Amino acid sequence: MNRTARVERSTKESQVLVEVDLDGSGTSEIETGVPFFDHMLAQLAKHGGLDLVVRTTGDLAVDAHHTVEDTSLALGQAINEALGDRSGLRRFGDALVPLDECLVQSAVDLSGRPYLVHEEPQIVELIGSYDTTLTRHIWESIVATAQITLHVRVISGRNAHHVVEAQFKSVARSLRDAVTRDPRVVGVPSTKGTLTGS
Repeated sequence: MNRTARVERSTKESQVLVEVDLDGSGTSEIETGVPFFDHMLAQLAKHGGLDLVVRTTGDLAVDAHHTVEDTSLALGQAINEALGDRSGLRRFGDALVPLDECLVQSAVDLSGRPYLVHEEPQIVELIGSYDTTLTRHIWESIVATAQITLHVRVISGRNAHHVVEAQFKSVARSLRDAVTRDPRVVGVPSTKGTLTGS
């Protein structure tokens, strides 16, 4: 079964196209107009083993908020659709990822219940044109539409680039484990019999 999805999202603030293949090889084609965000999404694809296409045109003359938010919402929706009923999956994944002085721990549950716990230190506000306060909002948006539980904790780190990038790499590895098919899992990995909704 192909675990792919294509999502288009159009508002007065942005037009977004996202295509995802959960069983890809980590290739990506990403254009959002926010270079650092593009770089982070490429990390998510590479280390998550996802094939990812993202094309966003947003109101960058205002700022990057709508572009980043709407792209993240569409990405979460695509992941959710690609997962289907979530049967036969490991469901849980976690990773501890270092990047020089930075260390990030993350854990994912394909629970069907959106929930985020996010801890990071205060860092400089801008990396190029990227507003670092958006990082938490990216995870909030993905979690909301992917219907997953996500914990991200920056254990140490002082370089803003490293702090953000290590989060994306860690989440990518956690997600990669969680979406992996497990031959020992028969049906949906839940005693409730469903992972879609509360």
